Amino acid sequence: MIIELKKNISKETIESLANKHRAFHIFNEDKNFLITSASVKELDNELNKHAENQWVFANDMQLSSRDFKKTTREIKLKEGLSIGGRQKNTLLIGGPCSVESEDQIRSASELLKDLSLSVLRGGCYKPRTSPYSFQGMGLEGLQLLSKMKEEFGHLIISEVRDATHVSEVIEHTDIIQIGAKAMYDQGILRACAKTQKPVMIKRGFGTTLQEFTQAAEFILSGGNSNVILCERGIRTFETKTRFTLDLCGVAWLQEHTNLPVILDPSHAMGYAYGVPALTKACMAMNVEGLIIETHPTPTLAKSDASQQLDYEAFRNLYNELQPLAECLGRQIR
Repeated sequence: MIIELKKNISKETIESLANKHRAFHIFNEDKNFLITSASVKELDNELNKHAENQWVFANDMQLSSRDFKKTTREIKLKEGLSIGGRQKNTLLIGGPCSVESEDQIRSASELLKDLSLSVLRGGCYKPRTSPYSFQGMGLEGLQLLSKMKEEFGHLIISEVRDATHVSEVIEHTDIIQIGAKAMYDQGILRACAKTQKPVMIKRGFGTTLQEFTQAAEFILSGGNSNVILCERGIRTFETKTRFTLDLCGVAWLQEHTNLPVILDPSHAMGYAYGVPALTKACMAMNVEGLIIETHPTPTLAKSDASQQLDYEAFRNLYNELQPLAECLGRQIR
């Protein structure tokens, strides 16, 4: 249950109510809210006395639900650039799977700058399935991304692998990415709840839609309202593609949640030849963003070589998306 409290209630009273009812307290849009388990269906006399409004839910998808907030949340990324809300911006987030060198990430930065795109991606802590694979440059990679931000003005998104370096990622990025393999990490989720920076959560490849949105609830209930969901493919019986991009799930998220949605066709497809067509299908879903991996020489990439577009293919895709964006009344940023 979500309870909107009446105005002019003292801080001490709010804290007492939160402790007594084991509720989360958040302050949003000049209002105080208490959030309890969805198993609570009725207010007791004490809470009822202080309640201005209340929402009852069937499950713990509460703050992220359109039953609570009818419109998609607007996430402000920087002055003059937001997604969600009434905005019709679609982020085209580009960059390599992994930051490998200064020359490599600089070339990606130059590409995005030339196309007037806003957000540079690059993995620094890589959650690989083999201990013998390239694990990323770590803090050095984050420092290179920060250097590119200073030189080119890009917003930076990079992934948290585990809770040991979450503070470093928060410090050096503008959008914090929680990867599919880290989606359930309570240390990461709770740390991201304490910042006001946007957080993008990627759906785990074996995660239901409700589990996905409830991961977002950890961050929302901790006081950070700037949460974005990212669909990147789920594991099915199919073996000819890396994953199966769940566009049906995206439609469900758009109908039932108030969070902006970003799609990652690169990880879903797993092979560069299919990424452009899949990206156009994603664009047609009217989503708030797309993540496309691009590398100066994909065959030499240290991670996910098969799915990364070369720069010419990335440029071509950008140009092919423009008329589709125009038809949808959207602007690629």
